[in-house]
Amino acid sequence: MKKTGIVIAAILSLVLNACNSKMTEVNPLLEASNNPFGAPAFDKIKNEHYKPAFEAAIAQGKAQIDSIVNNTEAPTFANTVEALEYSGRTLTNISSIFFNLNEAATDSVMQSIALEVSPMLTDYSNDIMLNEKLFARIKSVYDSKDSLKLNPEQARLLEETYKGFVRNGSNLAGEDKAKFKEINKELSQLGLQFGQNVLAATNKFFLTITDSSQLKGLPDYVKEMGAAEAKEKSVKGWVFTLQAPSYGPFMQYSENRELKEKMWKASNTKAFKDEFDNREIVKKIAGLRIERANLLGFATHADYVLDENMAKNPKTVNAFLKDLLDRTLPYAKQDVAEVEKYAQSTGFEGKLMPWDFSYYSEKYKNEKFAVNDELLKPYFKLENVQTAIFALADSLYGLKFKENKDIPVYHPDVKAYEVYDASGRFMSLLYMDFFPRASKRGGAWMTSFRDMSIEKGVEKRPFVSLVCNFTKPTETSPSLLTHYELTTLLHEFGHALHGMLAEGTYPSITGTNVARDFVELPSQIMENWAFKKEFLSSFAKHYQTGEAIPDELINKIIAAKNYLSGYTNIRQLSFGINDMAWHSLTKVPSTSVEAFEKDAIKATQLLPAVDSTCFTTSFSHIFAGGYSAGYYSYKWAEVLEADAFSLFEEKGIFSKEVAASFRDNILSKGNLMDADVLYRNFRGRDPKPEALLVKLGMGKK
Repeated sequence: MKKTGIVIAAILSLVLNACNSKMTEVNPLLEASNNPFGAPAFDKIKNEHYKPAFEAAIAQGKAQIDSIVNNTEAPTFANTVEALEYSGRTLTNISSIFFNLNEAATDSVMQSIALEVSPMLTDYSNDIMLNEKLFARIKSVYDSKDSLKLNPEQARLLEETYKGFVRNGSNLAGEDKAKFKEINKELSQLGLQFGQNVLAATNKFFLTITDSSQLKGLPDYVKEMGAAEAKEKSVKGWVFTLQAPSYGPFMQYSENRELKEKMWKASNTKAFKDEFDNREIVKKIAGLRIERANLLGFATHADYVLDENMAKNPKTVNAFLKDLLDRTLPYAKQDVAEVEKYAQSTGFEGKLMPWDFSYYSEKYKNEKFAVNDELLKPYFKLENVQTAIFALADSLYGLKFKENKDIPVYHPDVKAYEVYDASGRFMSLLYMDFFPRASKRGGAWMTSFRDMSIEKGVEKRPFVSLVCNFTKPTETSPSLLTHYELTTLLHEFGHALHGMLAEGTYPSITGTNVARDFVELPSQIMENWAFKKEFLSSFAKHYQTGEAIPDELINKIIAAKNYLSGYTNIRQLSFGINDMAWHSLTKVPSTSVEAFEKDAIKATQLLPAVDSTCFTTSFSHIFAGGYSAGYYSYKWAEVLEADAFSLFEEKGIFSKEVAASFRDNILSKGNLMDADVLYRNFRGRDPKPEALLVKLGMGKK
C-alpha cells in the first residue's frame, strides 16, 4: 500500500510540475486547506487553477484505479469495492467546487473551461466504468456476496456499485462500448451548452422604462428594485429582468398590458429562435439518450432512468400523472374561470391571456382574501426569516448555527455557518447565497462541496451550499421576502438538512444521494411550516415598526393557502408530462420542438396557447440538470410529504419524537436502503395518496 501511495504521489508531482511550470504559486485546489474544517480556499482559487488541477487529479485518479486493477491479490470488498469508492476523491472535490461555482458565480472563462474539461471528465468516468478488468474484480466480489458477511452499509455499496457499472455500459462489448463512450461525452457537452445558452438568453433581455407613467400599479418596493437594477446597469429609469424577483412582481402588479406581454414572451422564448437557440440541442440530447438506453437494453430513456427510482417504470409514472391530471383538472378549470370572471367584472374584455393571469389572479386574491405580497413582505425580512428557520431546525433537530467570517466564500454575498447538534458535535458547514446576479443561473437549489464520508477512520462532515435568487436589499429597505420566497427558502433548507444530517461511511450512498423521486421529500415537507401559525408568529415582525404580524393576517395566509391550487398543480403536471413525452420516445420526432411540446401538454392547457413560444428550450431541469424522466418526482414526493406531515400534525408540528424518527429513518440514512423501505420505517406503512388531495383542498379528510 505504501508503494502504491508513493507511485501516485510521484505521478501527481510530475503532472503538477508540467501544468504549473509557468505558475509560481501553489495550486490551492491541490493542496490541503488550512481553513477551519478543511473548507475550500475560495479566496485563493483563480480561474487559471482549474484546468491544471483537473489534469493532475485525473492522473491521480487513474493511478488509483490502476493500483486496484493490477492488484495481484484476489478481489475482496476492501481491495476492490471500497478502494474504488475512495479513489478519485481529489477530482471529486475539485469538480464539486468548479461546477457549483459555474452555476452560482460564473464568467465567460469558467464557461469555456467547463466545455474544455467536461469531455476529459467523461473520458475519465468512461475509462473506469468500461474497464473490463476492474468490472471483472467487482463482479467477482458481487458473485460471492452471500458468503462475505458484509454489514448492511457494505452490502448496499456493493449492490449499488455493481448496478452502477452495469448501467454505465460494463456489459457492453466492442463497438457498442466505444459508442457508449462517445454518447456520454457528447451528452455532457450538450448539457453544458444548453445551460449556458439559457443563462445567456436570460441575461440578454431586460426591460428599460424611462416614463414613470408606465410604472402604474407597481408597489414601491418593485419600483425601488427596478431603480436599483437600472443603477447597476448604468442606465436611466427603471430596469426589469427575467430573474424571478424582478419578473414575478412585474407580472403581478403592472397595469401596462403591452409591457407584460413583452416580458411574458421574452420569458417563454428563452433560447428559442435566437442566437442562443437550443432547439437542435434538445433533439440531439433526446436522440443520444434513446441511443444510449437502447445500447443498455432499455426501450427508452425513461425506462433506463426509472429502473433506479421508486416508480420503477414509465407505466407507473404516466398512470400517476394521468390520475392526478384527471382528478385535479376540474379544480384547475374552475380556478381559471373564477379569475376570468373577476377580470371581466373589472372591465376586462376578450380572452384572458397568459400575461394577464398573474395580474388578475393577484388582484382577485387580494379582494377575496385581503392578502398580498405588499402587505406581507414587511413582515418577512430575510434576516428574520433565516433566524426563524435556524430556530426551527433547533427545535426539531437540536441544531445550532454559528456564522464564521474567517471561512472564505466565493462571492461577497455569501455567508458561511458552522452547524452543531445538541451534543456539540460538528455536523456541517453551510454556505448561504441569496441574491441574483448575472453570473448566477435562475432558481433556487441546494448542493454540496463535500459529501459525508468516513475514510481510514477519519470522519469528513458535509459542506452544504444553499443558493437562491431573492429580492436584493435597496438603498431604502432590507431584503424583504414574499411568502412564496419564504416557502422556497424552507424547501431548499429541507434539502440542506438532508445533506447536513447525513451519516455513513461511503460518500456515494450518503446524504442526498438517493432516488430522484425520493430526494424531494425532505425539502417539500419543510414547506408546510410556512402555513403554520405557531411558526409564523414566532418571528414575523414588521421591519420598520417591530410590530408582530397580526393573527388576522396569518389567518388570511392560511385561508389563501390553496388559492389556485388546481391551477398550480396542473402547471407542475404539464412540466412532468412534457418531460415524460421527450423521454418516452423511441426515435426523435420529425416535428418541431415547439409542435412536439404543444401536442404533449395539450391536455394541461388552461390558457390560450401562444404561437412561437416554447419552454422546452429553457427547461434546464431535464436538459442541463439531473431531472430527465424525473420531473414527475416533485409531485410524487408531494404525495410522500403530505402523508408524512400528517404525522407531525397528529403529534404536533414541533414534535421532537416525530422529528427524531424523521431524522433517524429519512434524513440521516441516505441511500442505505430502498426509499420505500425507509419511508415505511418512518411512517409504519406505505403512503396514502389521498393525503395530497386533502392537502390541496380537493379531497376528504
